[in-house]
Amino acid sequence: MSKFIHGRPYQVTTTGPQFKPCAPHSVLTRLGDKWTILVMSHLAVAPGYKLRFSELKRGIEDITQRMLTLIMRNLERDGLIARHYYPEVPLRVEYGLSTMGAGMLPALEGFTSWISDNWQHIEENRRRFDAKESQESQESQE
Repeated sequence: MSKFIHGRPYQVTTTGPQFKPCAPHSVLTRLGDKWTILVMSHLAVAPGYKLRFSELKRGIEDITQRMLTLIMRNLERDGLIARHYYPEVPLRVEYGLSTMGAGMLPALEGFTSWISDNWQHIEENRRRFDAKESQESQESQE
């Protein structure tokens, strides 16, 4: 019998719930990448969801031109952004969120809000866990 949790299907078996991956790993990796989130956020606050490459680069601290180029190509390939050419001299190119990219913004907002609310707790839990692991490792060597 199929059930759903958070939009994810799973099967109820005699040994308990069984989950199958429902999205390719590459999509989840792309959407969880720090640069992708920053690019999508920057476009989300831009007028008309569009910016030129140089405006994107100026608005994202520490991103290199090469990294921004790679991110933009991947987002365009995935259909999350579109490149707009304007036949002017000099040629003008803008990048904008596609309909699908704009549709991702509410999910991105929820995800980044959760991270903002919890990252300090996660860091503290990591420190406690690592200290406990280190202590247990020392005790087992004695």
